[in-house]
Amino acid sequence: MPVTDTTEAAVPAPRRRRAGNRRVPTALLVPALLGLTFLVLPLLGLLARAPWTTLPQRLTEPGVLTALRLSLQTATLATLVCVTLGVPLAWLLARAEFPGRRLVRALVTVPLVLPPVVGGVALLLVFGRRGLLGEWLDTTFGLTLPFTTTGVVLAEAFVAMPFLVIAVEGALRGADTRYEEAAATLGAGRWTTFTHVTLPLVVPGIAAGAVLCWARALGEFGATITFAGNYPGRTQTMPLAVYLALETDLQAAIVLSLVLLTVSVAILAGLRDRWITSP
Repeated sequence: MPVTDTTEAAVPAPRRRRAGNRRVPTALLVPALLGLTFLVLPLLGLLARAPWTTLPQRLTEPGVLTALRLSLQTATLATLVCVTLGVPLAWLLARAEFPGRRLVRALVTVPLVLPPVVGGVALLLVFGRRGLLGEWLDTTFGLTLPFTTTGVVLAEAFVAMPFLVIAVEGALRGADTRYEEAAATLGAGRWTTFTHVTLPLVVPGIAAGAVLCWARALGEFGATITFAGNYPGRTQTMPLAVYLALETDLQAAIVLSLVLLTVSVAILAGLRDRWITSP
């Protein structure tokens, strides 16, 4: 009777192949470690240079708390604006067939590659007091957007909305449309199907996009300082406070950067398991 290797025979072939594939080639491991070092080293440098002994006193300074509160408020409001406008836009791109859809998708993603300062200039040309819409808003309603807290929210929403649209569109394209078809067969209207079937299916995608959108809005600098200025208590968010402190007090800039880093990492780490799953 031939002798067989019972250990190897007990392991299915696909599992053996998967186990073999876990061995990372050196040609991939080395650049991967270099990339990780490149990303982590600046953060470690920030932690190493932080003034830990005077950190509690610096964190309780009125300017730090005011900038942090304004950043959290404006980033949250900008995210709500992006969800309100971005989810229908993502549905339109994912489910509707219309001429020029590719062009619309390209226009939606332009803020991802557009320099934020250019985005701020574009917002000024549209919503400034002499802008395409800003002059009409000023003369008709007395509404001025530049250099206000509302301007901060507008600038953050402009640069952050593509993150939400891309995430939600991907979730919509990956969702099983048979549930929507079944709801339509049972007599549900389009709005009922959207609110009771489609939205629950893509909640993880909406959550993912909202988290990325919020984090991007929290760290926005270029469009904000161009369109809203840098006025403490009104438009000075944490990134702008870091820029201002960097010119006069390096230790204060490090403390503000550390606060931003902590808030961003805490939010992303706390919500990550809700919208990223491992196979």
